[in-house]
Amino acid sequence: MTSSPVSTTPPRYPAPQLADLPDDIRAKILEVQEKAGFVPNVFLGLARRPAEWRAFFAYHDALMTPETVGRSSNLTKGDREMIVTTTSAANKCLYCVVAHGAILRIYEKKPLVADQVAVNYRKADITPRQRAMLDFAMKVCLQSDEVNDADIDALHAHGFDDEDAWDIAAITAFFGLSNRMASFSGMQPNPEFYLMGRVPKPPKPPEAA
Repeated sequence: MTSSPVSTTPPRYPAPQLADLPDDIRAKILEVQEKAGFVPNVFLGLARRPAEWRAFFAYHDALMTPETVGRSSNLTKGDREMIVTTTSAANKCLYCVVAHGAILRIYEKKPLVADQVAVNYRKADITPRQRAMLDFAMKVCLQSDEVNDADIDALHAHGFDDEDAWDIAAITAFFGLSNRMASFSGMQPNPEFYLMGRVPKPPKPPEAA
């Protein structure tokens, strides 16, 4: 049995070189690299159009880290990543499921949760509150034209307010755009994402006296 040959076809949209990017974008990417230990492919993949890169990440940060724009939210970081992972799976986006699933595992400290919500969030090891959140996110993802007051009331019953409903809907909609751009352009997850948060780090050995 012979293995399939590795494709040598160049990507349709090659990522730009870091050195060729505008100073502000290069600085942000280097900051991410220093923190994560690698550059997630989305940062370089979208940088071929600097104006769109800036707009994309400004909206991303306003939704995913609202405190950076002076806004508070009842959604946790884990909640946000859970919305992204679940709805990205519905949109069949490999990049976003793998990348945000990795971050979800880390925030929730649950090595199985990303796989669970990506396949069937209704049977995942999550709270009833999170399940109600994902019910709403999935309706926005798949049937946004049918969202009604009863859907908002269901969120209220679990402690979410109207601004939280906006957050859930906006995150779902924003990553719908991200899903489609990543899939259309053939963006692949970095190998580092696949193992992140799956295996607990071993305890440090005690120091010698």
